Amino acid sequence: MKRAEILLIDDDPKLYELLSVYMDLAGYRLLYAIDGNEGLKMVDELHPALVLMDIMMPDMDGWTVTKLLREKYSIPIIIVSAKAAEKDILYGFRLGVDDYVVKPFSFAELVARVGAVLNRSKRAENHSAFVESGELAIDLRRKHVMIEGQKIELTPTEYRLLASLARYANKTIPTDMLLSEVWGPEYAGEIKHVKQFIWSLRKKIEDNPNAPKHLITRRGFGYRFE
Repeated sequence: MKRAEILLIDDDPKLYELLSVYMDLAGYRLLYAIDGNEGLKMVDELHPALVLMDIMMPDMDGWTVTKLLREKYSIPIIIVSAKAAEKDILYGFRLGVDDYVVKPFSFAELVARVGAVLNRSKRAENHSAFVESGELAIDLRRKHVMIEGQKIELTPTEYRLLASLARYANKTIPTDMLLSEVWGPEYAGEIKHVKQFIWSLRKKIEDNPNAPKHLITRRGFGYRFE
């Protein structure tokens, strides 16, 4: 059986040397990138099961890498950083990281957290992995959207918005919640982003974008997927 590949993005090679031993004993294969740019390339090429990442790195910090990853992937991310302030930890979770471990840490604890995050991710993938509404089908596991069996090409942001609404099918989701989930907390109040992407989605998935039957607006509150 192929071992799950974990990508460490950190500018400390010694950490990789030490952690790789523990990961190997736990049945994982540890990959290594020395900076954010290399890490992004490796995610694109190798599609690891999970990313472990420092915040303070040269050229591109961990926050920036996290934002770029979240624009394209739902890959689990664990921040491993010496930044222990509550504001940093909360900011990480707002960006969409799955866990936050403060340095120095126990290698055994980190490996256990990796296993826990991977298990949660697997359960989430298996839960409500397929949503159907009439001719429209959304495969949340494979990130495919189809109309009458034909795949529809969406941008990463369009897909994240549609998937967020589909996970709460038939429930109206507040606009500020969609902004936080799809774009991040720094976009609070930027309602135009949601309106623009709802319209672009309607043009791709609705028979008549001006009379939508899937993406319903509740004025002054939010949107609902039916």
